[in-house]
Amino acid sequence: MTYPTPILPLKLEDISFEAGGKRLIKDLNCTFDSEPRSVIIGPNGAGKSLFLKICHGLISPHTGHVRWNDANEKSVRLNQAMMLQRPVMLRRSVSANIHYPLKLRKIPKSERNTLVEDALTQAGIARLRDHPARVLSIGEQQKLALARVWALKPQVLFLDEPTASLDPAATHAVEEIIRAIHAQGTKIIMTTHDLAQAKRIADEILFMFRGRLLERNPAASFFEKPENDLAQAFVKGELLWWRLGKTNRRNTDKQTNT
Repeated sequence: MTYPTPILPLKLEDISFEAGGKRLIKDLNCTFDSEPRSVIIGPNGAGKSLFLKICHGLISPHTGHVRWNDANEKSVRLNQAMMLQRPVMLRRSVSANIHYPLKLRKIPKSERNTLVEDALTQAGIARLRDHPARVLSIGEQQKLALARVWALKPQVLFLDEPTASLDPAATHAVEEIIRAIHAQGTKIIMTTHDLAQAKRIADEILFMFRGRLLERNPAASFFEKPENDLAQAFVKGELLWWRLGKTNRRNTDKQTNT
């Protein structure tokens, strides 16, 4: 897939975010290019979801800059998408949930019909096209959310724990759709708490802990031997707050409040 003006690379420069008097994202710097599937891992509270929301533009950082290659805000908005853990389903049919965002973009009806049917087929939910979207199972709703993305064909897709509530069969189906979306040319940036899933999907791993990006490496080398000691503990399944020790915990908490 080719685009007239690529919105990537995406650069985050000295990003920090605060809430309730606490720094939840701290001095974050990184660049995302178009090729690798980037998977962000780390314990609960690491700041993974906040990271995605800042990238997507749902929230603004308190300090630092989010810079896209394309400086046109409308182009950036139209060429990226984000799927939350529980995506919002419109109070209408499955097919209408895909038609509606295409209609908002003023895509002709004949073209919309083709895009919708293709998306339903690729997501494996064509048989559900006339069902009310809100009565679908969680797994089917995730497939529908990905079908909406498929039809929009964004340059970048942010995924926040897309299979957190799914059984193994539904997880496999969703992962296959994610791979297909990537294969059509969409950059994938996603979070997951599932290390096995990260191994299956990631080309590169970003490890976060308490609002900081502590390591970024190709997936194969990361899982073989993480460079950061906290990343090593996380991969081994150790409880990271105990690994820090009481003194370091107190020091880290002080830093969080600064």
